[in-house]
Amino acid sequence: MSELKNQPAKSDFIRDIIADDLATGKHATTITRFPPEPNGYLHIGHAKSICLNFGIAEEYADRSAVCHLRFDDTNPEKEESEYVESIKADVKWLGFDWGENLYFASDYFSFFYDCAVHLIQQGKAFVENQSAEEMRANRGNLTLPGTPSPFRDRSVEENLELFAKMRAGEFQEGECVLRAKIDMSSPNLNMRDPVLYRILKAHHHNTGDAWCIYPMYDFAHPLEDALEHITHSLCTLEFENHRPLYDWVIENCPVPSKPRQIEFARLNLTYTVLSKRKLLQLVKEGHVSGWDDPRMPTISGIRRRGYPPEAVKHFCKRIGITKFNGTTDVALLEFDVRDHLNASAPRRMAVLEPVKVILENWEEGNVEYAEVPNHPQNSEEGIREIALTGEIWIEREDFMEDPPKKFYRLGPGRYVRLRGGPIIQCTGFEKDSDGVVTVIRANVLPGTTGVDAPEGVECRAAIHWVDAAHGADAEIRIYDRLFSVENPDDAEDGFLSVLNPDSLKTITAKIEPSLAEVGPGFRCQFERVGYFVSDGIDHQPGSKPVFNRTVALRDSWAKQAGR
Repeated sequence: MSELKNQPAKSDFIRDIIADDLATGKHATTITRFPPEPNGYLHIGHAKSICLNFGIAEEYADRSAVCHLRFDDTNPEKEESEYVESIKADVKWLGFDWGENLYFASDYFSFFYDCAVHLIQQGKAFVENQSAEEMRANRGNLTLPGTPSPFRDRSVEENLELFAKMRAGEFQEGECVLRAKIDMSSPNLNMRDPVLYRILKAHHHNTGDAWCIYPMYDFAHPLEDALEHITHSLCTLEFENHRPLYDWVIENCPVPSKPRQIEFARLNLTYTVLSKRKLLQLVKEGHVSGWDDPRMPTISGIRRRGYPPEAVKHFCKRIGITKFNGTTDVALLEFDVRDHLNASAPRRMAVLEPVKVILENWEEGNVEYAEVPNHPQNSEEGIREIALTGEIWIEREDFMEDPPKKFYRLGPGRYVRLRGGPIIQCTGFEKDSDGVVTVIRANVLPGTTGVDAPEGVECRAAIHWVDAAHGADAEIRIYDRLFSVENPDDAEDGFLSVLNPDSLKTITAKIEPSLAEVGPGFRCQFERVGYFVSDGIDHQPGSKPVFNRTVALRDSWAKQAGR
């Protein structure tokens, strides 16, 4: 891995604030939180937030710092237990542990309700009977102040009675809401009497049918933070305009602590969409096989594709934390994945576009063994013995009928070494009626395994191979970027119009026998081909080997983009 691997996280404005708060005694420790809404699977952008919040807790472990995992489950229409469990798995996969600090916003529903009652009693909230369309029309805009609701001056007693009826289920959805009474002329539209509670007669994954009114995110989130004594509530820049409302809720409700909201730039990646709505559309409309499709930027997707968690964390460390929105080249993430796998992944041999080679001077029934290093840069990984008989498979691109001068692989009369084995010389080939080479014939040069080429024999390359008698067939899924342009969100005809038609190619390849026996999740480099992982769902050792390409050996997109 590169020079950042073992270094602490780079200082940034958030870490500077926290260090100052601890140094001045404002806080004795640090409590952060990662607060996903369980309405979908987490994506690579969430990984940045996970690494930030849990990473800060790890950095101040000597001061008993912690990070809470909290589910903001205040919208039963979109949230499911499936998403809760997937989020837990993603956080653990990244190497973080919340310990006993697992929380659900739904566990605080009674507290939220009491805070709403308190606001009504203080004359700072009222029950609204305008429709959503009327409220929207009366909200105003950036140049026009809003128009106060005709129900804004209801008495405290009337509002308490109406809110109790909302709680009891005596109103239908959309019939009324609870609004804060703040400032309809505020230049910040979020402060123009925002909705605090709405009626939703939906089953909740955690509380069942106990509630029919649910708090809005902007009301619930600061209360959750305060109730959990969060010191630094870290969120992305789109919530910057919501901070005045966050602070208003904290100042006007009976809370046990006063957290501070701090915003940072979210992660945006080229050739990627990170909108949860768009990711859901990809899944629902069948453009991908599911949330964990290896082309998806979800954490479960990149895990299934074979991305190591260490590489993802290294990437998040590399890009850092700033206050400025921008777009990061996805090639940087792929570089970190490739860099980590180059150092850690064992090597194996697989032939993706096979053509058969018959070794004509091979003694029938003879079996020899090639000795191949498991990792060329790490002798501690040892070697493996691979059976070699009279017929093998090689890559079609490793043979040319009429090779140019600088082509050092196999061609008529040409020599090449089999990886870990002997040197062979092409003696001929056969083609079908379409002119496609179907069989290559060659002779083995005896005594050339593990030694230099004999005098007079020009052999300047070694190629990978799979023995025809001992190798196995495998389904290989060649994954590439899901979109064909850098900014799919900006596509004139919509992001679906720029889906990459070549983002998945499925082929049958020949693999060395050891690969047919590995379990799911085995990462390796197919020598000279790329980095692959045995699929975590479909791979069945001994019967149906399935491998996903994690990343190619080199960035082919850079050449296309002229970089």
